Amino acid sequence: MKLFHNLCDAVVESLREVFVENRYADKVIEKVLKQNPKWGARDRRFIAETTYDIVRWHRLYVHLMKCDPEDFWSQLAAWCVWNKVELPPWPEFEEVDRPAFFERYDKAQHTLKIRESIPDWLDDLGQEELGAGWAKEIHALNEQAKVVLRVNTLKVSRADLQAQLLKEEIIANATTEFPDALILEERQNIFTRQQFKDGLFEVQDAGSQLIAPFLRVQPGQRVIDACAGAGGKTLHLAALMKDKGKIIALDTEDWKLDELKKRARRAGASNNIETRVIDSSKVIKRLENSADRLLLDVPCSGLGVLRRNPDAKWKLSVEFIDKVKSLQQTILRDYSAMVRKDGLMVYSTCSILPSENQQQVQQFLKENEGKFQLEEEATLSPSVGFDGFYMARMKKLV
Repeated sequence: MKLFHNLCDAVVESLREVFVENRYADKVIEKVLKQNPKWGARDRRFIAETTYDIVRWHRLYVHLMKCDPEDFWSQLAAWCVWNKVELPPWPEFEEVDRPAFFERYDKAQHTLKIRESIPDWLDDLGQEELGAGWAKEIHALNEQAKVVLRVNTLKVSRADLQAQLLKEEIIANATTEFPDALILEERQNIFTRQQFKDGLFEVQDAGSQLIAPFLRVQPGQRVIDACAGAGGKTLHLAALMKDKGKIIALDTEDWKLDELKKRARRAGASNNIETRVIDSSKVIKRLENSADRLLLDVPCSGLGVLRRNPDAKWKLSVEFIDKVKSLQQTILRDYSAMVRKDGLMVYSTCSILPSENQQQVQQFLKENEGKFQLEEEATLSPSVGFDGFYMARMKKLV
């Protein structure tokens, strides 16, 4: 691989925006690529993947180079040395000491928080909550995420979509564990494909695809997705219901629901989806005892999806996680009123922390003894190979 200074400049500037200006990595990369439309696919891939890689391994690279955390040229040099990319004779790379680099790397293997490139507080929290299992999970979360499609069964079968993609030399593998999923063998920008524009699939991690079926919806039911966001799970619910029945998608952000509407139209699922902004407690009050099924895919730390959002570990804090746990309990307490007697409710997160998952459900059931019953709970660990998720299904008894 040959390095080009303008592309390296773009990586360094992107890193500065992520770490110094505290912007989200995906938004930074999106902006950089939009500003340079003449770059080819290889150049764009280099900038995106290199930036994400350095964000992911930020602490380790700073340690190996013994550089300032805001010295992004040195961190780019670390990336090059680690990936066996020849360093050009540029002034920015003059101080690279390869023997010292690998000597420090060998020593770093004995310290998990440096080896896995995470903040001290996150290592402490992971050890406290997951014990011996923490090392395996955080290691898995440093791997590059797979690209997984969810086939829109309202429009196409999985086998048919798989065959269509194969004709375009895109190999997508099917697995029995995830009946609507296709896993791409090679990473690529799948959003440019006509099949995406025609609404034949959405990009959705395999772990996330387990949540909608866990709610056990049936065609014709009245379903509420109370933290719908941009609607990934809402659309999956619509497909499982064969576009029959009613889905009410709620969120506190109207712009997310606008995005949901666009996606629903593309998916051919807009007929049975209604969106409502939660702008006051009256919205929830009006829906009390009305839902056959209720999905609470609550805000969380997002620690189960660090593969996709590696910059989150540098932006998160213990204080934020404490606040989000309080919000989770509030949502459980207030929103659970929307499910009717004998209806089912699923509480889910993309976190791997028991304090956001099992412990929250246990607290809710204790406070609502005799009103709700736990039917089943499930955890998908990142070490399995996909994003980390937790889900608990409860039945309303009275």
